[in-house]
Amino acid sequence: MSVYKVEICGVNTSKLPILTNAEKEALFDRIENGDKEARELFIQGNLRLVLSIIQRFNNSSENVDDLFQIGCIGLIKALDNFDRTLGVKFSTYAVPMIIGEIRRYLRDNNSIRVSRSLRDIAYKAIYAKEHLTKANQKEPTLCEIASEIGVDAESITVALDAIQSPVSLYEPVFTDGGDTLYVMDQISDKKNKEENWVEEISLNEAIKRLPEREKHIIDLRFFKGRTQMEVAEEVGISQAQVSRLEKNALKSMRNYLRD
Repeated sequence: MSVYKVEICGVNTSKLPILTNAEKEALFDRIENGDKEARELFIQGNLRLVLSIIQRFNNSSENVDDLFQIGCIGLIKALDNFDRTLGVKFSTYAVPMIIGEIRRYLRDNNSIRVSRSLRDIAYKAIYAKEHLTKANQKEPTLCEIASEIGVDAESITVALDAIQSPVSLYEPVFTDGGDTLYVMDQISDKKNKEENWVEEISLNEAIKRLPEREKHIIDLRFFKGRTQMEVAEEVGISQAQVSRLEKNALKSMRNYLRD
């Protein structure tokens, strides 16, 4: 699957709008008063977020247009359930919901079905492993996990093998008042935490808002490892100017990420 196409679902992705924080807040005020036009503008202003997320599914055989539509459903659900009083950025709240919506779609369209009983055993085993690891400060054996949940070791092995596909970690295990708890919420993964993905999206959004020259300097300095002198020679300005533009760019990015 390739998401590097200009038009997805009839939407020209190269012309998708970018909302400032002030614009988002203004639209939220109107949305809370029932303004449907503001709601539509807010959704359009966050379609780049959906586009960024579906790039995570490059290895999927699904049609990019289908994934974009499903991602938009997740975006709309996030908007409908978002609470500004919690002090959380909308993108931080929306990303897991969009990802969850896409993963449920992929799971439901997967030709390989895993029985509910096997999934239940696997999830209990995953949770027991996490609990025992925290309690004993070491990873438990398969027999210890089996004893903890009252299931034989062979059944646990079969169940865990059956859900090896990553989408299984996004299976909802509990829902209360519209707030869904997924398996991934109960598992510690220091190498691939969801917040790292959220931070990467926020950083990309911050960079996008920079003027072209400052964006180019940040790319050369921090993504391509060039020195200020090398950047100065390539851009055609003095090292002092590079230093000043770099500081301005970093300050702008920090202000965006703090909002």
